Amino acid sequence: MLKPKKYEIAETNLANFGTELEKNIKLAAAQGEKAWAETGKSEGLLIWRIEKFKVIKSKTPVGSFYEDDSYIVLNTYKAKDEFKYDVHFWLGSTTSQDEAGTAAYKTVELDDYLKGKPIQHREVQDHESSLFISYFEKFGGIKILKGGIETGFKHTKPTEYKPRLLWVKGKKNVRVREVKKTYKNLNNGDVFILDMGLKIYQWNGSKCGVFEKSKAGQLCRALDSERNGKPEVIVCDQGSEPQEFWNGLGDKGDIADESTVEKDDIWEHQTDKKLFRLSDESGSMTFELVSEGSNVSRELLNDDDVFIFDVGNQIYAWVGAKSSNDEKKLAMKYAQDYIRTYQRPFILPISSVPSGRESPQFKNAFK
Repeated sequence: MLKPKKYEIAETNLANFGTELEKNIKLAAAQGEKAWAETGKSEGLLIWRIEKFKVIKSKTPVGSFYEDDSYIVLNTYKAKDEFKYDVHFWLGSTTSQDEAGTAAYKTVELDDYLKGKPIQHREVQDHESSLFISYFEKFGGIKILKGGIETGFKHTKPTEYKPRLLWVKGKKNVRVREVKKTYKNLNNGDVFILDMGLKIYQWNGSKCGVFEKSKAGQLCRALDSERNGKPEVIVCDQGSEPQEFWNGLGDKGDIADESTVEKDDIWEHQTDKKLFRLSDESGSMTFELVSEGSNVSRELLNDDDVFIFDVGNQIYAWVGAKSSNDEKKLAMKYAQDYIRTYQRPFILPISSVPSGRESPQFKNAFK
């Protein structure tokens, strides 16, 4: 079986749509999208998967995403008796260009349906923003699973579950990823869960972190609850494993040292902060550096323009309330062009932030 191709998903734009007429067409299309009818009614998460250009409500457990697929996630909350929204489109590492493009377009469509109130975000597998990750804390965190929805989670009996190995890793943002079921994927710096259906093993590497242990325990409890308490959860530290654990992995062998695997903070991509101004005040569109490093402050933002803010592990496109239509339209495109031009990691999360609706994460980035 051929491995799915990894696409340059950084090329998928949130807002590369031109005229006012096209905006009106999108609004009409949005009003006809049945999936949006349940939005704006209550607080909480709504999750859809893109399937053949259609928006289908996700049937997988909350927080589970398949790497072959693309999803749209809407978080609704209340502030001062008014609904607020964050809408994210999430791209799996092996999703198709069609699915990724549809997710991007439909995210803009949902924004139109909710009258421009949401803050829009692009998320890439294994490099999600802290805001996105926070939604799934109470569900045991984000779980990245192999394959696509058609090969994915089915409502089967515990005894029918296909054994799998889950890798629990991270210091600040603990993530869960499915890996090939073999002892060769274990390492002493992380926690792994061997899910055998009616037996769930939590394996703690000798150098694993306390947050990884906590997240793994939370996930084991969630799996146990999901199966009506029928499974037995077995916690074992490196060196004290029962033989059944090794049987489940197919063999026993030397455990890799944490120094041989990717670091916990590999996705943080920290660098000096940079603030750019996007403006057509001169008659043509200009993009120029305003400030960088410790000199970047909120006072530099101006409602007449758009600003691209690179905080190190995330890119923000701040849209001034009085910015021109062209500036607004091109905000996300320039954010993506900036990543490519300045050779920043293409997987960095990108968020569009309207003036007056800044998130706590955006405000804190200036501190």
